Amino acid sequence: MASNNDAYPTDEKEPSGCPAGRTGVARRTVLGGATGVVAASICEVALPAEAGAAQAAGQTAPTVERAARWTHAAGVQRGTDIAVRAGRAKEGRFGVMFKDANGFAPPDELLKSLAAQMGEPAGPNPFDLDNPRIPAGFTFLGQFIDHDMTLDRTPIPEQQVDPLALTNFDTPQFDLGSLYGRGPERDPDLYQAGGTGRMRVVRTAEGVEDLPRRADGTAFVGDGRNDENLIISQLHLLFAKFHNRCLDTGLARNLAEAQRLTRWHFQWIIVHDFLERVVGADVVNRFLGVRGRVSREFYKPKNPNRPMMPIEYSVAGYRFGHSMIRATYLMNARSTPPVIAPIFGAEGADLRGSRPLPARLEIDWRHFFAVPGQPDAPRNQARRIDAKLSRPLFDLPPTVVADAMTSLAERNLIRGKRLGLPAGQDVAARMGVAALSNTQLGLPDPNNPGWQGKAPLWFYLLRESELQANGERLGAVGGRIVAEVILGILDTDKASYLHAKPGFVPVAPIAATRGQFRMGDFIKFAQALS
Repeated sequence: MASNNDAYPTDEKEPSGCPAGRTGVARRTVLGGATGVVAASICEVALPAEAGAAQAAGQTAPTVERAARWTHAAGVQRGTDIAVRAGRAKEGRFGVMFKDANGFAPPDELLKSLAAQMGEPAGPNPFDLDNPRIPAGFTFLGQFIDHDMTLDRTPIPEQQVDPLALTNFDTPQFDLGSLYGRGPERDPDLYQAGGTGRMRVVRTAEGVEDLPRRADGTAFVGDGRNDENLIISQLHLLFAKFHNRCLDTGLARNLAEAQRLTRWHFQWIIVHDFLERVVGADVVNRFLGVRGRVSREFYKPKNPNRPMMPIEYSVAGYRFGHSMIRATYLMNARSTPPVIAPIFGAEGADLRGSRPLPARLEIDWRHFFAVPGQPDAPRNQARRIDAKLSRPLFDLPPTVVADAMTSLAERNLIRGKRLGLPAGQDVAARMGVAALSNTQLGLPDPNNPGWQGKAPLWFYLLRESELQANGERLGAVGGRIVAEVILGILDTDKASYLHAKPGFVPVAPIAATRGQFRMGDFIKFAQALS
């Protein structure tokens, strides 16, 4: 899909940092993601001090999740260090996909030299860096998917006795736990009173719809990470509205039916819109048969009822989303000039969340996804999937990180080493894929013996996309890791649409055409657009 951004030329210079003297309170946080994206998140950048020093800091929910300082910049996903602390054969919340591949540990100085070249160039027209295949909304949908997958509601007592997360108390299934929490009995603030089965949606003093919020501005949500920026919080709101529309239209008669419909359409979009864009329909079809049967090649969790998330996916593969993030986003064109907001910028004018939605920053979703039947509009495109990060992520502000390592690229590379990720070439060899050389990858000083002729997996997958697909989709290794893990986890959920009897396909009135349903259709139904 071609970008129309040139209709509104913008200044995409690096946004200024946050004003000095601000503490890391909730409303000064932004773009999370474990997809971080990653499991990890779009910006889960925290780093264990050394291989065995990660703290047990998973998402817990003794009550409805409450956003705090950007936890994805300061926390560690509980259990991601399982390979270095318990061994590569162990599985819990996380595990190792290629257990016979050793961890890759080049010198930190080489990793830092690599990270130093991973920033977007300042010179070219910023739209030259756009991905014509992927609208920017999929960056945040990827974050939303990750949050649903990595939500950890393990009670604190269990976390304390199991800091390595060797017992998987939660599941990575795509069940919209971030939306539904623990249900209306235990998380009543998420639901309308009176047993209607509807999710709470409020109208702000400025007259726009928003999530229900506390007096301090933070939202009542099943996962506080979905309130960390104003795009992801509005996407969360969109899912609540879709759920409610299922009830309003009579397609669902109660809470359980509305949840099932919302979950199944969400899962359908993951497979037939998100995955098809980021890995390609050919890769999806490699693992997903015509009758919804998922074949497995390398992702074979020992406990299919509570499948582990591979670190190759969570710490490398799904972090492709970091390279898709723009410095600024067109939010709406209701005014002249149109509203363009930076990820990090001046207080109240940027996209940091944990505050009531300002009317000025309300999203017109046509700028993020193609919405059928609606007038065309200039559209934000995702950045290409390549080994370059936008400047706000290449040099993170002090409200995100509290130490001297401000480069997200450096943090990702060091983290991968300390968590025992295998090298990119080692994973390619085990898949039977012809490996790219360090010279082809463009590593600095590629023949340095410290590299051992190999490259870090995260960087390898980004450059693979760039070299094999012009950054428009993941390459051979990255695409197969992401597709097989997501489809494999969806397959383990016997309540997912893949196991529906009779089989499930979206139909009218939710889908205009039977079996044809994408994110724009989701938006159209949720917002009751004609």
